[in-house]
Amino acid sequence: MTKRVAIIGAGASGLTAIKSCLDEGLEPVCFEKGNEIGGLWNFHDDAQEGASVFHSTIINTSKEIMCYSDFPAPKEYPNFMHNTWVVKYFKLYANHFGLQKYIHFNIAVDSVKPSSDYDTTGKWNLTYTDTEKKVTKTETFDAVLVCSGHHADPHNPKFPGQDEFKGRIVHTHDYKVPKSYEDKRILVIGIGNSGGDAAVELARVGSQVFLSTRRGSWVLNRVSDNGYPIDIVGLRRVIQALPLSLANIVVAKKLNNRFNHANYGLQPDYPPFAQHPMVNDLLPNEILSGRVKIKANVKRFMANSVEFEDGTVEENIDDVIMATGYTFGFPFLDESIVKVANNEVSVFKYVFPPHLKHGTLAIIGLIQPLGAINPISEMQCRWATRVFKGIVKLPSRDTMMADIRGKTEAMAKRYVKTQRHTIQVDYIPYMDELANEFGVRPNFWQMFLSDPKFAWKCVFGPYTPYQYRLVGPGKWDGAKDAIETLWERVIYPTKSRPVKEPKKGSGIGSILRVLIFVAVALAIVMKYYK
Repeated sequence: MTKRVAIIGAGASGLTAIKSCLDEGLEPVCFEKGNEIGGLWNFHDDAQEGASVFHSTIINTSKEIMCYSDFPAPKEYPNFMHNTWVVKYFKLYANHFGLQKYIHFNIAVDSVKPSSDYDTTGKWNLTYTDTEKKVTKTETFDAVLVCSGHHADPHNPKFPGQDEFKGRIVHTHDYKVPKSYEDKRILVIGIGNSGGDAAVELARVGSQVFLSTRRGSWVLNRVSDNGYPIDIVGLRRVIQALPLSLANIVVAKKLNNRFNHANYGLQPDYPPFAQHPMVNDLLPNEILSGRVKIKANVKRFMANSVEFEDGTVEENIDDVIMATGYTFGFPFLDESIVKVANNEVSVFKYVFPPHLKHGTLAIIGLIQPLGAINPISEMQCRWATRVFKGIVKLPSRDTMMADIRGKTEAMAKRYVKTQRHTIQVDYIPYMDELANEFGVRPNFWQMFLSDPKFAWKCVFGPYTPYQYRLVGPGKWDGAKDAIETLWERVIYPTKSRPVKEPKKGSGIGSILRVLIFVAVALAIVMKYYK
């Protein structure tokens, strides 16, 4: 009998969960509380439950990095997609693989509990409510994939004197468009991606924007060398193999060459890879033009002004935007199944609760990578569905707990302690780690022997999710071609006006640089890809 799998949510994680179940011969039943696929990427004029995007939101990872591993985004799609293009991609993916018919819309999941025979079967009882028909039902499933995301409830810190403030205070969750902020003096609190996006957008309409930060932030630009997407240039296996200390030095120098973070009031007291960085193309320009001013952390509010921890005061503040992030949780799961405290949760490889008797419930997308979540969620689902089928076995509880402790300790040593850095993962190592669990990580040594030119592209060229479709279960015949034609899809949408190609030089200096690079690269490969 075919096993039935309940999938909670039809966003970026839920869609690939459906596809992964179908690939493994499982029967997916997806419950989506809204009336459309795409989750938080759907823009709504009004505030919705859970996170949602600004009208202007553009994704921070390029299309080749954020796409699913067997479905490249079309070459016509922009490299960094506006939220409408992201939703369009999801719909294209869902239609191509026939996923829509497995989704039940306007369904709120109330609870997920072990069935009466869980000890022997590992099954779950899922209670849900049809919010349109006002009908509540309970069904039993062989397994559950929780794909509800981790941008759940707005985190609203309370500052001294905040209740006395006479202006408007909203969280970025409720901010949609800059209309109604014209000619206002605006304070944005928080320097994550949402804070940066809100600050630069409001700077175009407000009379003055202040951006308050406790620690500062390193700021990445989407546009890198030669105009290529930053992740296409910087996200490579050979670069990932560099020692962290060296990578921090190189990246800090690179970022400060673009603009000196200390001169702009943004310099943190820690290196780039000790914090999740901000991705923002416009912030340095707005600071340089004076329309955004960086301020210290807020000390207290007054009726119409705000005092900061460095003793400065800004008068006549009209509006405050809280860009202070989210807290995640799973209200439909009892704490005995998954317990979340201060955004911390003990889950094996951020997927499986280690104390459950059966590996039939998995949390998908509960990670914060310096990269795209979509392919990570896909990899988690591919692994989880094979665990559900019994093809792949989970290790013992002690082994899982040891892995969790190791990750927690490593994170504490590397990252600044905040609620934001509790589920942080390094993109390539984590993807490789998951791939090893069910045999889809390519053997690059063998590849160098059989197809050295292609192996070079995989190790020294841009890292892409397609690499995990080259071998093993779920192998896709189009994976190699997708890797080899990557640059065509990257360049196509920007080259909208035909121009003559400039002639390339061929000096001895260029040849020497290539030889030096090859020597260094091979040394790194010898060390890290044994």
